[in-house]
Amino acid sequence: MTTEDFKTIADSIPHQPGVYRFLDEGNGILYVGKAKNLKSRVSSYFGERRDRAHKTRVMVKNAHRLEFTIVETEADALLLENALIKEHRPRYNVMLRDDKSYSYICIKNERFPRVFITRRVIKDGSTYFGPYTSKARIKIILDLIKQLFPLRTCTLPLNQANIESGKFKVCLEYHVKNCLGPCVGLEAEDNYLDRITQIKNILKGNFSAVKAHFKAEMERHAESMDFEKAQQIKEKLAAFEDYQSKSTVVSQTIRDVDVFSIASDEKEAYVNYLKVIDGAIIHTHTQELVKNLDEDEKELLEYVIPIIRERFNSIAREIILPFDDLQLGEELVCTVPKIGDKRKLLDLSEKNVRYHLLQKQKQKASQKQKQTSSERILKTLQEDLHMKTLPYHIECFDNSNMQGSYPVSSCVVFKNAKPSKKDYRHFNVKTVEGPNDFATMEEVVFRRYRRLLSENQALPQLIIIDGGKGQLSAAVASLDKLGITDQVTVIGIAKRLEEIFFPGDSLPLYINKKSESLKLIQQARNEAHRFAITFHRQQRSRHFTTTELTAIPGVGEKSAQKLLSHFGSVKRIQQATLTAIAEQAGMAVAKKVKEWLDKKGEEEE
Repeated sequence: MTTEDFKTIADSIPHQPGVYRFLDEGNGILYVGKAKNLKSRVSSYFGERRDRAHKTRVMVKNAHRLEFTIVETEADALLLENALIKEHRPRYNVMLRDDKSYSYICIKNERFPRVFITRRVIKDGSTYFGPYTSKARIKIILDLIKQLFPLRTCTLPLNQANIESGKFKVCLEYHVKNCLGPCVGLEAEDNYLDRITQIKNILKGNFSAVKAHFKAEMERHAESMDFEKAQQIKEKLAAFEDYQSKSTVVSQTIRDVDVFSIASDEKEAYVNYLKVIDGAIIHTHTQELVKNLDEDEKELLEYVIPIIRERFNSIAREIILPFDDLQLGEELVCTVPKIGDKRKLLDLSEKNVRYHLLQKQKQKASQKQKQTSSERILKTLQEDLHMKTLPYHIECFDNSNMQGSYPVSSCVVFKNAKPSKKDYRHFNVKTVEGPNDFATMEEVVFRRYRRLLSENQALPQLIIIDGGKGQLSAAVASLDKLGITDQVTVIGIAKRLEEIFFPGDSLPLYINKKSESLKLIQQARNEAHRFAITFHRQQRSRHFTTTELTAIPGVGEKSAQKLLSHFGSVKRIQQATLTAIAEQAGMAVAKKVKEWLDKKGEEEE
């Protein structure tokens, strides 16, 4: 993707948390990234930063398009990024390629259940809450729970027979009041399970009573001037208030499901698809549909769901939908959730599809506005220059030299009133010696359009020559030789008074200085001048450097150019070893170059 490609989609990227994906031409995922602000993060790939890693530049260059999924929080973006990287293993993601998992709080399926942090989810009937992106935050929550509800931490098999036989003894945790001693029958199982029920409520987010309790404790300690204790409780209360027990993108209560939602306007519809495997979103996709008749959204979903499922090889038996009564086959279970984790997934899908529809509408409106603006400018230019056709394709020429040395020319191309930089061309002047601007213009114009004619490429509607009558006459002479004078409109623009000259007309045309058409001509002229000057400086610098090497007796121009091409500069050649130079130009030349440059370095010191 180029910066120009990005500019066309920049307006459609939201300032919201989410995950972005760079894709190649075959829709393979090159890179998955997360962002607190999608637009700001993605924009950073297309700025003018010089310190960007080479790998990043290559990835952006190889990317064909960009996709993104918006989520509720930055933590959800981190979880979704992790799930997508593990599933697709993108080429340019290296940091998350291991099998690291995020933390969960486990309530173990056992008599007198333990509550602990784990990275492994085992299907043994235990209850898991998470995943969580901050292990430190979970520890604060878990410590707080254990202060409120004393629990055992040992792994002893606390069955009834072991307890009644007196097999166990209380440990230090009992003596410091962190455990009430169920191992020796000092606590009834029903009382213990009541506390586990309250812990589950807290982990589900039902902790208003807990917050009220700790606020009262904090105020009590503050009144008694025990500010250190009050601060500790305040930190724990803040952890509770910031805590989120559920993630939209990963859930332990959902297994394998497909989620579909739809949004449409009069002409088009968009269907968002979330593929959920083992409770985690591993793929997101938005499909665009063109409406031919007055199909309603149910009909469109019935049509596209089997196609999307086949495309992404889905074997999920449950589908989450916004509507019921869809005819998708008896083997599938269709769910229209109202509450819970499945509803959250559907809300996420609907949020993405609505945003996608809104951004597509904005993008089309913006493109239409830009198109209208371009057409208006071109129509004004057509009228000002009395042209028969709209100048959709404009080319502008400029020359550059230094007292006749290193003469070069440039040709810049504008299409639909916008620069088309991929079509820019520069020329080394071949047949002209000395400072002859007219002859230079005649040569490059002839070469340019002889090439277009030989390759059967389209000619521009308008040719702009940077210069007055002399340069214009030289350009027309070349067009006459090629027999295309009647097929194009050619003008010259003189810098001094911004006069527009036509072939064979001694009187110039003056366009209003505020006219959009004159501004377009000036923009093309300035761009041609910039492009020519840049190329001229490059050629001049290259020539000066090559001359320094060819001044060495026994070193020819080809050897000098080969060395410069490989090392980049004379300074780097001077720093290189004799062997490295010999690999490029042979040992005989290498010895001469090395001896000359070493001697030069000694003289400079």
